[in-house]
Amino acid sequence: MKYLIKDTPLYKGKAKSVYRSEIDGEFIVKFRDDITAFDGGKKDILKGKGRYNALVSSHIFRLLEEKGIRTHFIRMIDETTMVVMELSMIPLEVIVRNVAAGSMTRKYPINEGTKLSQPVIVIDYKDDSRHDPMLNDDLILALDLLNKEELEELKEISLRINNIMYDYMHDRDITLVDFKIEFGKQNGNIILGDEISMDSMRLWDSKTGDSMDKDVYRFDKGDVMKSYESVAARILDNKVKGEP
Repeated sequence: MKYLIKDTPLYKGKAKSVYRSEIDGEFIVKFRDDITAFDGGKKDILKGKGRYNALVSSHIFRLLEEKGIRTHFIRMIDETTMVVMELSMIPLEVIVRNVAAGSMTRKYPINEGTKLSQPVIVIDYKDDSRHDPMLNDDLILALDLLNKEELEELKEISLRINNIMYDYMHDRDITLVDFKIEFGKQNGNIILGDEISMDSMRLWDSKTGDSMDKDVYRFDKGDVMKSYESVAARILDNKVKGEP
């Protein structure tokens, strides 16, 4: 069975390309080795980076599915290529924060590394031309992006995802500082989409406090690929096979 239509991508993002599958209702997501930061102002290609992100993302999707979270993940074709169900994506980025870092410390009077008394959910409007502005509940409802019940469900699912991932990472000496997720709809159901990888999570080594995510690239903190490899090895319980 063929899985990829040899054609231009339906969508080419900063680090993934999406193709239409020959199976109705399924898309193909190819994780590339591109890495960018600062709205594309910094960009490189790092061999093997797409593989690590794809392996981690597929593993986390499987973990969440086992815990009752519906995701768009169906199967892997190879170590960089994922089959997902077609969703009508909701143009929102949901950020769940457990520790103060990044833009939270730049915009608000709180020190980096402060453990939050409870997870904080921030929702941004996904629009590069507007630099992904932050929304409150009233704006989400006014823009008719979700109704009140859907918004509450989206938040509840996000917190469930956070609880599952936080405990999983903690057991592997990783602090889940924060992460970004996206959702879509199918037949009225809200389903987790996009990816969950080192590109979309902020991760610190629980023992050393060292960054283990794209911040290593953003701020020249060290060897990006060694950081990604370390995260993949821990999350996959040292089952990362072969060289990138």
